[in-house]
Order: sequence, then structure tokens, then C-alpha cells
Amino acid sequence: MKKLLYCLSVFLFAATAGHAQNNKFNGLNMNMGNLFRLSDAKTRSISPENFTGEKGKGGMADPAAKDRRNTANAHNAARDLGQGWKVNPYIIINAGETTTIAEMEGPGAIQHIWMTPTGVWRNSILRIYWDDEKEASVECPVGDFFGMGWGEYAPLKSLAVCVNPGSAFNCYWAMPFRKKCKITMENINTENMVLYYQIDYTLTEVPEDAGYFHAQFRRANTNTTSDYTIVNGIKGKGQYVGVYMAWGVNNNGWWGEGEIKFFMDGDTKFPTICGTGTEDYFCGSYNFENKVKREYEVFTTPYSGLSQVIKPDGLYKSQQRFGLYRWHIMDPIRFEKDLKVTIQDLGWRSGGRYLPQRSDIASVAFWYQREPHAHFPKLPSKDKLEVN
Repeated sequence: MKKLLYCLSVFLFAATAGHAQNNKFNGLNMNMGNLFRLSDAKTRSISPENFTGEKGKGGMADPAAKDRRNTANAHNAARDLGQGWKVNPYIIINAGETTTIAEMEGPGAIQHIWMTPTGVWRNSILRIYWDDEKEASVECPVGDFFGMGWGEYAPLKSLAVCVNPGSAFNCYWAMPFRKKCKITMENINTENMVLYYQIDYTLTEVPEDAGYFHAQFRRANTNTTSDYTIVNGIKGKGQYVGVYMAWGVNNNGWWGEGEIKFFMDGDTKFPTICGTGTEDYFCGSYNFENKVKREYEVFTTPYSGLSQVIKPDGLYKSQQRFGLYRWHIMDPIRFEKDLKVTIQDLGWRSGGRYLPQRSDIASVAFWYQREPHAHFPKLPSKDKLEVN
């Protein structure tokens, strides 16, 4: 009996130890509930002061290297203090140039991106490539990626994206990768741009079931079908996690009666998920209207918001324009084989009838999936991207 109890205790100890070992914390999925947990993950960060993110290689720019662009851009300000004193805190991306702003070897995950791009935000194209892929998994204008599709600053406070005073763009989408990550910025403007940025990531084990982050931009100006496609042609297994929309209305009256539809895994004419109205999908109600003030009420929450309302000014701003976001952080839309997402562009006309609208709509869809991903549609030309 004693021998049996001894063997049982040894077995339980080994099983418990093995379970603890298998549940070793990898430093991902950070939240207040696990912030106290220690891990073997390694924190790294890439910025113009450390282009490689290497340990012990930050702040090494020398004012003497002033003759080479993007090696000592603030050399004049640092001339009295020398190396180690904010010598290269930003980069300059010339007109028509594409610059690699970060490359990192995995496995690991991006946990935070901060940047302050200057110039026209629709003319700065952000791309992210995973594991040596040839086609980017993220491709969109930088302003739209951070919820600023109209090129004008507005505060945005959410779990995934924050836009803070001074037009500081912040992204907290978790972006795991297994082999490699490359991030580029293309300046399609006719003027040079200045870019301050910091990309914070961790080197750690990535779970087998981790999907890759994707973001795709689309625009219809004007939306001639009155049925706007947010994303189409997604192939594979994954989950849709949100959308940002820049919606410009070209008619009077309430503009958001349209229903959002999720066609998944072989759906044809009718979707599996169908919403009840645009403001309903973005977690508002009854026209986003403050009934006392008789105006739209801007709001930003962790998961959804009407983050921007641009009103006609009686001069050059002639139309109402809106910025909206909906993050499916707690309620991702899961699909096994394929996904298409549309939203109706619908308002009201006389006699209590729906009006098929012709709005100016741009969007960025966000999702995770297994690679490889389907081909993205070609990004619109500079003229087609323009806010006008």
C-alpha cells in the first residue's frame, strides 16, 4: 500500500510539473490579469535611433555622420552635446520613395506601434510582410490604418488604436510572426515626409494556432452600387476583428440605414450574419444623435465609436464626413474557408422610403488568418486616394 501511494505521489508530482512546464508563459496576450507573470520573452524596439532593434545598440548615432541622410538627421540640434543626445530621432522619406522602417527575425510578435507621419496621410502607404512573403498582408494609407481617413486629427481612444494630441498614432493589435517581419512606408506624395516612429516587439515562442494579422484598404468614390464591399475574396481559416470606415455623405438626411452582412464559408445570395443598421453595427443607436443638442454626438469606447464628425464650413468643406470604427475584440467573426463583408449605403427619401445613396466611402478591414492569403486588389492610384 505504501509503495502504491509513493508511486502515485511521484506520478502526480511529475504530471503537475509537466503541466506547469507546458503552460509556461510566453509573454503574449498581455492584460492586467497576467501582468505579474514572468517569462523568457525578450523585449526589443526599433526606431530611427536603433534601426535593427539589437541589444545595446540604441542611441549610437554620431553627429559627424551628418552627410548621410537618416543617420544623423538632428545633428545640428545635437552639435553641442554629441553622440547619445537625440542625434537621429526621425527619418526623412523622399517623394516617391519606399523605405523599410523595420525588419526583425522571429519568432515573436509586434505589441505596439507609435508614429507621427507628416504630410498627406493618404499619400503614405504602410505595408507589413510576414515570413518572407512577396505580397504584403497589411497595405493601406497610414491615416486610415490608424482611424484618421479624412486627413484631419481627431482624438480616438480604443483598445486597438489610440490617436493622441499632436496626431500621435498608436496601434496595439497583436501581430505574431514565426520567421520574419518587414515593415515599409511608401511616400507617394510630391513632397518629402518626416517620420518619427517606434515599433515595440517581443521575441518569444508563438503558439501553433496563432494567425497572421491582415489589413486591407478599399475606397469607392462614389459608391455607385449603394452596396459597399468592405472586403471580399478572403480565403482560408481565420477571424475578422474589425473595420474603420471614412464615410462621406453626398445627400441630406440620415445616411446610416444600411445593414452590414457577413458572407462566410460558401454563403451565396444571403449571409449568415446580417445587421440591422449602420449605427447599430457601430454600437450606437438612433442616428448617433444627441436629442437635446440636435447634433451628432462623437464617442470613442474600447470597442467602437463615431470618432470624427466633419461638418460643412460654408466655404471649401461642402459635405458631412464621418469616421467610425468597430473592433470585434470580444466577438470575432470566425470563418473556416472564406469571407466577404458588405454594408449598404442607405438613407431616406420622401414618403418614408429608403434612398440608395452614392456616398464616398473608404474602409480598412482587419483580420487574422493562416497564410497564404489571397491576392489583395490593387491599391487605388494617388488621385483615387485623394480626399476631395
